[in-house]
Amino acid sequence: MIMISNLIKNTGSKLMKMGLVLLVIAQVSCKKSSILQEDPYGGGKSPLGIKFTGEEPTPSSGSSGDAVTFKIKGLLSHKDNFQFLVNEIEAKVTALTDSTVTVTIPDNASSGGTTVIADGQSFFGPKFTVDGKVSIDASFKAVNGTNGAINDLLQTPDGNYLLVGGFTNFESQAPSTPINHILLITRDGDFKPDLNAGTGSDGTLQTVNRLDNGQYIVGGLLSTFNNRKGINGITRLNIDGSLDSAAIEVINLKPQIPNLGLDTVAAFNGGVFGTVVKSFVREGKITILGNYQNYVKYFYPRSTRDFKVADVTKMNQIARLTQDGTMDSTYNYNPGTRQGYAGGNGDINDAFMQADGKIIAVGAFSTFNGLPANHIVRLNTDGSVDATFASGTGADGPVTSIRYNATTGKMILAGSFKTYGGKTRSGVVLLNADGSVDDTFQFGELTGGVPNFAAQLNNGKVLISGNFNKYNSIIRQGFMVLNADGSLAAGYNNTGAFQGRITKVVETTSALGNPAVILVGDFNKFDNTKVGNIVRVELKK
Repeated sequence: MIMISNLIKNTGSKLMKMGLVLLVIAQVSCKKSSILQEDPYGGGKSPLGIKFTGEEPTPSSGSSGDAVTFKIKGLLSHKDNFQFLVNEIEAKVTALTDSTVTVTIPDNASSGGTTVIADGQSFFGPKFTVDGKVSIDASFKAVNGTNGAINDLLQTPDGNYLLVGGFTNFESQAPSTPINHILLITRDGDFKPDLNAGTGSDGTLQTVNRLDNGQYIVGGLLSTFNNRKGINGITRLNIDGSLDSAAIEVINLKPQIPNLGLDTVAAFNGGVFGTVVKSFVREGKITILGNYQNYVKYFYPRSTRDFKVADVTKMNQIARLTQDGTMDSTYNYNPGTRQGYAGGNGDINDAFMQADGKIIAVGAFSTFNGLPANHIVRLNTDGSVDATFASGTGADGPVTSIRYNATTGKMILAGSFKTYGGKTRSGVVLLNADGSVDDTFQFGELTGGVPNFAAQLNNGKVLISGNFNKYNSIIRQGFMVLNADGSLAAGYNNTGAFQGRITKVVETTSALGNPAVILVGDFNKFDNTKVGNIVRVELKK
C-alpha cells in the first residue's frame, strides 16, 4: 500500500508539472497568434499584372536608333506611368498594345538586360544585343580558355602564340596533356600539343621573351620546371619549350657510386628569391624587374647532387643577367658595398623598355634608389634613376599598368591615382615620351570603381578595363573604347558587361580580315559572355 501511495503521489506531481508547461505554451501561443493576426504584407504595393512573356524581341538585336518590339502583358493600363530601359538606359516608347511595346534603342546603349519600371516596381525582360563595331570573333577557337590568369603572350616566328600565366588547363586538354602555366596555340586559338614543356612550371609565370637564338626566357614565381629543381624565378627554354639543361660534375661523397658525381641541372644558372614581374632582352642581356631582394647563383664545383652551394647577392627588384644567368655587376650594383641599390619602397607592378634600353617602371612605390619617385620611375641603361624624366610629382596613388605604343609614340598608365604631375587624372593618363602629360587626352569621370589596364592602339583609340560601371555618366561595365581625346568612341561601346582585368593586347585581324585584338588577362566575362581569360574581338572600321 505504501508503494502504491508513493507511486500515485509521484505520478500526480509529474502530471502537475506537465500541466504547468502546457499552460505556459498555451499563453505563448496566444501571444504569437495575436501578433500574427497583423498582415505581414500590410502597406505593400499591389501586383500590377505586368509580365514579359519570355519571348525574344523583334528583332533580337539592333543598333542605336532601331525600333524593337518586346512581348509584354499588362503594360497598356500604365501607359502614362512607366519607363523602358535597355541595360539601364531609358529608351523612347513609340508604340504600345495590350501585348507588346515598341521602343527606339537609345544612343550609347550597350548589350544587356531590359527592364520596365512602373509605379516604383521593376519588371525584368530578355537580354537585348546592341549591334556595333565591337564583337567577339566567333571564329577564334579558344572558347573555354584557361582555368587561370594569362599574364603574358608572345608571338612566335611561325605565327603561333606562347602563353604563360597561372593556369593548369586549356580547353579541357588536361589532364591528358600536362598544361602547367605555359602553352602554345595557333593564331586562331587552337591548342598545339607539340610544345615539349613536360610538366611545366610549378608556379605562376609572369613573363616570356625570346632570345636571339630562338630560345625563350620565362620568369615568375617558380622553383622547378618539368620537375627539374634548382630554378629561382627565371629559366631558359629551348625552341621546342623543353628546359635547357646541362650535365655537370659535382662532389661525390660516395666514390663507390660513380653516378653521384654527375648531375643534370638548368643550364641557366642564375635567379632571384622572389617574383620576376617583367623581363626584357636587349643586346644579348636579360633585364629582370620584380619583387625580390636577392640574386642567387649556384656554385656547382662545391656542391653535391643533394646539396647545392649558393652565392647570394643582395639585389632589390632589378638586375641584369647574361644569357647563362650570370649577374651583370655593371648594372644597378654598388661595388663598394657589393650589393644592389635600394630599389623601390613598394612593389613594381609593370614596366616597359624603350628602344634605347631605358626602362620605365610603375607600381606602389614613392621612392626608388633613395630618390623621390611617386609610383613611376625611368632608369638609365646602367640602372640608375634618370633625373631627366619629366614625370613631375608623378602619381598620387598606385599605378597598375603601363603600355607603350611605338606607332603613336605615347605611353599610357592605369591605376587608382587621382592626379599625375599635379594635374587631375582619375586613373588613366596619356604621357609623351619624356614623361610629361599629353593634354590632348582628357580622361573622364568613372563611377563604381577604378581602371586596372589601359592600352593605346595604333589608330589612336584606347582600350580600358576595370571594375567601373559608368564613364561620364554613360553605362560602361568594366570595358570601353575611347577616342584619342578621351571621349567614348561612337559605335565601339556596344558591348555588355566585362569582368576582370586585361594584361595584354595584341593587334591582329579576324578570320574575315577585319581589324581585331586578342585580349588576355584574368577575366571570365566579355560582352555578357562567359570566357576563359582570352578572347579575340573584332573592331570594325
